[in-house]
Amino acid sequence: MDTLYAPWRIDYILSPKPELKAGLFTRIAQSSDDEANYVLVRERTCFALLNAYPYVGGHLMTVPYKEVSDMNGLTDEELTDLWKLTRRCITALSAVMKPDGFNVGINLGKAAGAGVEEHLHIHVVPRWKGDINFMPVIAGATVLPEALKDIAAKLRAQLTVK
Repeated sequence: MDTLYAPWRIDYILSPKPELKAGLFTRIAQSSDDEANYVLVRERTCFALLNAYPYVGGHLMTVPYKEVSDMNGLTDEELTDLWKLTRRCITALSAVMKPDGFNVGINLGKAAGAGVEEHLHIHVVPRWKGDINFMPVIAGATVLPEALKDIAAKLRAQLTVK
């Protein structure tokens, strides 16, 4: 059996997970270092960022600034803004990465697979014909053909076009 190394994942796996007063997305929302946090665009009530530990290249998330665990915690305006940003991100991903389709979804609660269950976020995962394979399931690894910083730069440029 061949071995595929995914060394970027070990930093997260082994890093200490301190108890923090603010959640992950709240800390990113309050940070001014968008490049280090892979923030792609900021809107009035929400923002978009690349997933730092993606399933495939281009896997991004749209996140409201307000920390809520489900959609009921958002106003109608905030919810509308979040979905409009999600649509803009899909358009940008289509232009930059030319996927054949998308998985778009929300994991509400730990039982549903939410990794950050206290802060609602929408996953946007570009998909290509034939990209589903055994690597994530059997090998526990994801193959990314492009660096996150490069994908982020391309998407930021595309998202400035309205």
